[in-house]
Amino acid sequence: MRILIIEDEIIIARFIERQLVNNFDCSAAIAINQKEVEEIMTSFSPHLILCDINLKEEKDGIMLVEQLRQRYAFEVIFITSYQSRAIIEKALLYQPLNYLIKPVDEAAIYAALKLAWPVVEANSKLGKLYDNIPLRRLLSDTEWKIFQLILQNKTSREIAALLFLSPYTIKNHRHSICRKLGLKNGNNSLLKWAMLHKELLA
Repeated sequence: MRILIIEDEIIIARFIERQLVNNFDCSAAIAINQKEVEEIMTSFSPHLILCDINLKEEKDGIMLVEQLRQRYAFEVIFITSYQSRAIIEKALLYQPLNYLIKPVDEAAIYAALKLAWPVVEANSKLGKLYDNIPLRRLLSDTEWKIFQLILQNKTSREIAALLFLSPYTIKNHRHSICRKLGLKNGNNSLLKWAMLHKELLA
């Protein structure tokens, strides 16, 4: 199981990570801000997210989970120092598997994961892009144009000429598309991916 810890206090994040890997058969990753979350999601594709609500950024943890669930399938456990009924009720709208109150300890983390584990294991759709989300929504306008030309077996140089962009810019866009899809660059990976996931190209 892949578990992502979204927590801006790195000491707490490391403590949670240690409890997870020591007690459960899982791999864990940490993101301390929303930029890191975006970078990790496509490559790590977590089945479960442990997310702090108070991230001290533009979006709180609840808003971030709402945004991520538009693209990814995962379960969530919220972690927070908030104990107000209003915050708990708001968090419950997103159907978390559990709700941990700081300061968290070994027993609380263990109990939360033991309860969540069978639910996550039973759902084979977790850890993936939602099947019904069009690829078009994941890509910028330029990336979408480039992707369509890739499907026509156009080279980066040919795409650059058609779109009046430099080959270097096309290369950067291709890298961005691969990152969003969790692919490695090279070896026609985008074209191969498209052939296997035609249902997402609507």
